[in-house]
Amino acid sequence: MDHDDFQTEPVRGLPEALPEGERILWQGQPAVWPLAMESLSLKWVAGWFGLIFLWRTIAAADAGLVQAATDASFYLALGAIVCLLLLLTAWAQAKSTVYTITNRRVAMRIGAALTMTLNLPFRQIENANLALRKDGTGTIALQMLPGNMQIAYVMLWPHVRPWRMRRVEPALRCVPDAQRVARILAEAAETEVSTPVITTTAPAGAVAAE
Repeated sequence: MDHDDFQTEPVRGLPEALPEGERILWQGQPAVWPLAMESLSLKWVAGWFGLIFLWRTIAAADAGLVQAATDASFYLALGAIVCLLLLLTAWAQAKSTVYTITNRRVAMRIGAALTMTLNLPFRQIENANLALRKDGTGTIALQMLPGNMQIAYVMLWPHVRPWRMRRVEPALRCVPDAQRVARILAEAAETEVSTPVITTTAPAGAVAAE
């Protein structure tokens, strides 16, 4: 029987029902393979074990190239195990993540072990940056207005712009068709920010009725 760890969510990816007037424009998740390659450096890890294999093979080639390669194949097997673990980690991260763009905010349900939901209103976002890959996936990093992002880099990883630790930028990592998603985000943010916010205050000198 299928089991959904997030079946108590009133709306998928959100901790509570949408307020009146708010609607979902897009929802998505990271693509597993690009997430493993970018955030977990799968390519570099595989290359590192490959180099160790070659180095140990060449270093012991005097005893016979075939025997040296056989002895050094331990590092290839170890590298395959590590790469498999990285792929499983990327899969778990992608499966537990839901990115949501509404007409008022960006919401990020993240965390494979400890789940949290970030609500990022458009009025608190200063800028957005799109890093596009050749396969169409990409990362959309959100630069928040000063004072509006108090969560540590390590708490958000891998859903952050890499190496921006001093001023953390939450990011929609490795989303498919990222250019279209960025366009949806830009149009929604522009519409929301251009809409004036009207607040009601008491007139100066007004006296409350007894």
